[in-house]
Amino acid sequence: MKIFTIKKYTKIVTLSMALGSMFVACDSFTNDLKPVSDVSDDYFRTQEEYEKALIGAYDMLQSTYLNTLTIVGASDDIILGGDPNTYDQPTLQRVDKMDHTPDDNNQLRDIWKFMYAAMGRANYILEFKDNIDFEGKDEIIAQAYFLRAYYAFELTKFFGDIPLVVEKRDGVDRIQDKRIRIGEQYDVNRVGSIAAVYALIEEDLKEAIPNLPDTQDMKYEISKGAAQALLGKVYLFHGTFDSRQYANAAAQLNDVIDSEEYSLANLSTLFEKSGENGVESVFEVQYTSVEGAGWDCIQCSEGNYLPQNNAPRDHTGPKYTAGWGFSLPTQQLYDAYQAGDKRKAITILEPATSEYTPSRENTGYFSKKYLPTRANDGTRAGSDPLNWDNNYRAIRYADVLLMAAEAEVQSSGSVSNAIDHLNEVRARAFGDNSHDYPYNGESDLLGAIYNERRIELAGEGHRFFDLVRTGKAVIAFDVYNATKPADFGEVSYEENKNEVFPIPLVELELANAVTRWGQNQGY
Repeated sequence: MKIFTIKKYTKIVTLSMALGSMFVACDSFTNDLKPVSDVSDDYFRTQEEYEKALIGAYDMLQSTYLNTLTIVGASDDIILGGDPNTYDQPTLQRVDKMDHTPDDNNQLRDIWKFMYAAMGRANYILEFKDNIDFEGKDEIIAQAYFLRAYYAFELTKFFGDIPLVVEKRDGVDRIQDKRIRIGEQYDVNRVGSIAAVYALIEEDLKEAIPNLPDTQDMKYEISKGAAQALLGKVYLFHGTFDSRQYANAAAQLNDVIDSEEYSLANLSTLFEKSGENGVESVFEVQYTSVEGAGWDCIQCSEGNYLPQNNAPRDHTGPKYTAGWGFSLPTQQLYDAYQAGDKRKAITILEPATSEYTPSRENTGYFSKKYLPTRANDGTRAGSDPLNWDNNYRAIRYADVLLMAAEAEVQSSGSVSNAIDHLNEVRARAFGDNSHDYPYNGESDLLGAIYNERRIELAGEGHRFFDLVRTGKAVIAFDVYNATKPADFGEVSYEENKNEVFPIPLVELELANAVTRWGQNQGY
């Protein structure tokens, strides 16, 4: 069954009603995604209409490759190279060096627009969740709660304290299950703090978890373990502002581990097509190449163009096709892998110099986890290289193990559990227990866990956010600047500024909120 098919069989109805009901409805969130008409009052009268609307909410997951592409390059471990002769993808180049501004559009503005549009689709279901009753409706509503939480989490990781609508229920501020009508949108305000946004997201996930099954028949659908893993991750981020949340993170993440629904997969196939939706996949974004794609509606693609960005320019190697030469691992990252660590070979591609054209600030290395293969190239529809079918592993079991280990240490929980979780990941990496913690005299358990996250999850979009939430970004970028080649540009990371990205200025102006919302600090 093809899973993201809203554009095939519900384009007029679902797109019009979903995009016409933005979570925070203002023209800026919909100007590229215009609704056809408002059919809300006549919708949600049958089970099929709920199911179609849910597919519409899932559909926006596919646009999150932009989030990954952007944030991978924001870290100290990846350089966004591109064309060496032109200033290719200027917003990405500025993000790479941390000198982006509120005037930068392209990827940053698209992340803002698409994630709010995505929340609008989920929120539309939740507004009308009580219209009718039918068997299985609770699970549909639970999936909508998860998706709204996921999209809101993406937004707050990028932009900090974001504008959301809240209501008081049982004394708790919650994301409101009611859309904003035309004319009301300019009353929307920021929640008040990043921590408060996390608290709202947690409430959505707590609504979702009780009504989700342990397993799903459809690979794209959210399971209970996925919601618990995301909740544990949100608690981990929340712990930066309130250390009591680390214990909550440990509880949720250990529940996922104790469920025995997941396990570590074979490294050699983990990021291959054969490894998609495998035993390690807790939450995976599905992509397909059966539809063509084009630059005129990049959010319409059912495919993933992260692989095209990762592949070497003019590549002639036997397995992978040519790409645009972004996402270049640094020498620092390369050197971070110990001898015998099998993850190095699945993370970093080292093509012969004769097999590609060097990118700007070429390191000789390329991100390997999401690369376009020659075998898949012949099966894609259309001619634009925007619709590769590589799934994105949004939450892997290895990530859950390392988050649980960190949460145990941060909450003064079970050190034994933390070490066991860490060593489970390391044992897979080396093929035995000869490199278990403590290794090479390592005595800082929390530092060992952070280092393990760096090398285990490299190129997957976690590193920058990990540096920010652990307060280690300044040190990491200072080290990068001190060790980079002399002809590479410096990263100008500033504390109390670059932890988040600027709200795109055009969005502030369109929402008439330049003063009321205010720009993020330092921008």
